[in-house]
Amino acid sequence: MRTWHGTTQRWSWAAMVAAFVVVAACGPAAPSAPADTSPASAEPTAVAATATPELETLEIAYLSFAIANSYDAPMLAAAQAAAAAGNANLTVFDANNDPGAQTQQLQDAVASGRYDGIIVQPIFGAGLVTGVEAAIAAGVKVGNLDQVLGEDMTTSAGQVEGLSANVVFIPSEIGRKLGELTIQACGAIDPCEVGYIYAFKGFALDNAIKAAFDAAIGGTASVKVVAEGEGFFSAPGGLAAGQDMLQAQPGLSVIVGSDQAITGAIQAADGAGVKANIKFIGYGGGAIAIQGVASGERFATVVQLPATEGRLVVEHLIQAIRTGNAVPGVDPVAELPDDGIVTQDNASSFTAEWPG
Repeated sequence: MRTWHGTTQRWSWAAMVAAFVVVAACGPAAPSAPADTSPASAEPTAVAATATPELETLEIAYLSFAIANSYDAPMLAAAQAAAAAGNANLTVFDANNDPGAQTQQLQDAVASGRYDGIIVQPIFGAGLVTGVEAAIAAGVKVGNLDQVLGEDMTTSAGQVEGLSANVVFIPSEIGRKLGELTIQACGAIDPCEVGYIYAFKGFALDNAIKAAFDAAIGGTASVKVVAEGEGFFSAPGGLAAGQDMLQAQPGLSVIVGSDQAITGAIQAADGAGVKANIKFIGYGGGAIAIQGVASGERFATVVQLPATEGRLVVEHLIQAIRTGNAVPGVDPVAELPDDGIVTQDNASSFTAEWPG
């Protein structure tokens, strides 16, 4: 437990207009004490037992992007369970999707001197790099969770020197998979008109996903994105985007977006009487999406593992604090079958880690 230096924490709880997004590898469990298999003795031994010293309780700050988000909830729950198993206290900070608030919370956590480790769950990864570097320089171990901490959206490797843990999904991989699925969904349709729903158009995460998507479909002349919208990782946003796109382009054959946005887009297509004509492709791998793929309502979804991420980052950070051994970078989705892509044929093989 780090020494308290008396610095008063400043709490900033501003709100932004939306909720972020937008997967199962098992790490080693903490070893339990071996059972006593020696035979019972009629006489007490004269040798005193040596007590095993208990590990010091660690203090870890968890900087959530938004506690109320359905994607974050299982991630946080798994992180809390892993902290308890590793004899650590997890103090949660909620930025409520405000990058400025999250930056301030990081600065406050470092200045307080209370924490052995800090976990950042970035809203805007590149914007947290300077703060994380300052934390590491101050002797605090830092773990990064879910989103890339840096500017390279094509790797799960840590991009900040001295980072102790880094458990993330790779945005470019999501975009690639979405593009390849779109080509499959279009099949022989020529031209195949596609509607694409951003989460937050212009954000680094969305830019990376869309760039990889465009690269994947670029060699297939029959596939054309003819309509775009923003879904803000929400069903209401997807509904509005779907309605606008279908009004402008009623002949859409495929709609692509986050699972939450696709939920709304399906409603829009149903209301317009064209649901049967459209194939819906999402990412997130939430329960609603996997059920929809299994039933045939959705064409496919790309899995993310928020609970696995939350567990692993805490386990890795505790390991780094106690032993000095960092884990350079992990993408849990890389261990999934079928590249983490859920179709109707394999839907029964996947278990969702969040509602969707």
